[in-house]
Amino acid sequence: MTADHRAPGSRRQPAPGFAEALQARLSGTPVLGVIGLGYVGLPLAVAFAESGATVVGIDLDHQRVAAIGAGQSFIEDVATETLAPLVRAGRLTATDDYAALKGADAIVICVPTPLGKSKEPDISYIVGAVDAVAGIVRRGQLVVLESTTYPGTTQEVLVPRLEARGLQTGIDVFVAFSPERIDPGNRHYTLRTIPKVVGGLTPTCTALAATLYSRMTGQVVPVSSPATAEMVKLLENTFRSVNIALANEFAIMCRRLGISVWEVIAAAATKPFGFMPFYPGPGLGGHCLPSDPHYLSWRVRLEGYEPRFIAFADQINAHMPAYVVQLLVDALNDRARAVRGAGVLVLGVAYKPNVADTRDSPALEIIGMLVGKGARVAYHDPFVPSVVVNGVKFDSVPWSGPDLAGYDAVLVLTAHTGYDWTAVVEHARLVIDTRNATAGLPPAAHVIRL
Repeated sequence: MTADHRAPGSRRQPAPGFAEALQARLSGTPVLGVIGLGYVGLPLAVAFAESGATVVGIDLDHQRVAAIGAGQSFIEDVATETLAPLVRAGRLTATDDYAALKGADAIVICVPTPLGKSKEPDISYIVGAVDAVAGIVRRGQLVVLESTTYPGTTQEVLVPRLEARGLQTGIDVFVAFSPERIDPGNRHYTLRTIPKVVGGLTPTCTALAATLYSRMTGQVVPVSSPATAEMVKLLENTFRSVNIALANEFAIMCRRLGISVWEVIAAAATKPFGFMPFYPGPGLGGHCLPSDPHYLSWRVRLEGYEPRFIAFADQINAHMPAYVVQLLVDALNDRARAVRGAGVLVLGVAYKPNVADTRDSPALEIIGMLVGKGARVAYHDPFVPSVVVNGVKFDSVPWSGPDLAGYDAVLVLTAHTGYDWTAVVEHARLVIDTRNATAGLPPAAHVIRL
């Protein structure tokens, strides 16, 4: 589908100077709207406000709206000390009323895109946000979608709903897609250092979106269409998912061959070309990697093509929690200890180090499996005070080195930097290390690495 989906000659031409006026406002002190104030939207809203814009945030969660109104951040990547002055100065406000966006020069949509029960795309949040925007949109606004989705969403979902209001996209209202590239907890690669991909419905739409994002990043990468920009995000995360699956399969193969997969990867990584290291683990977590490839799979199946790599990678990655549980069961059996009744301390339930995010964390699935086998499971995570697994609430327990001797096994699922791995190895009876966190310590018979 081309960016201009009407027949030649059927589109009106832009009013003289109209796009130029919008571009001037976006370059100056615009009013910007951000829909969805989660781990993507709130950092974006703060970055825009810091750039000199006046930002109106929209969220249907009243607790989030109240927290922002009080200058309190609920996102790890946004410090309260950063947020509060922007709120006090009136540069950033939050509400659940879409009418507040009528005066915005640009509106950016950052809502969740989960999977349905059968791993089909659920774009209901996008549809809801776009319908709300269509109810208040006016001539002379830029609307950008950032939510990860399948190629074609911008043109198939946004454009018809906006044009149903009698506005012509690319002429009256400008439309683009720009994939979010947030890496929660990453202090090196941030909104300001990660290049921003933008794909507009028309070249003018692309130029306006580039002007918007150049306020908060040093490099904007324009592409030819929204669908191309949507596909960029899916390639990035499918690339990671597939390569992590390869590393996971290598871990399984290396164990059967009596070889350390960690040593193999470290040695292979010394090659200065043609190799990029990926590492095995207990499974995929976070919002993006477990779900994004399925958005692509679903879409291309509609075109009669079955994406086999994505399916194979998903099978391998989805198997890793069960593989880790079996690794623990076998290690306990080798020590004449049944998993039923065994005390297991899980270290780390966040899906990645040094964050509080447990979305799709494999640790939760592993805990559920162990409880189902009769193990007595406790966990510690300095970032996650409590979790709910299969309807049961678990609270993070304190521990010191000597406490570890009271457990039959310690299962390392998240390698938070604050953990004392020397103490873990010294005091635990059995350590199952799925993250190579104990690397560099002397070999020990009771330490089993993935």
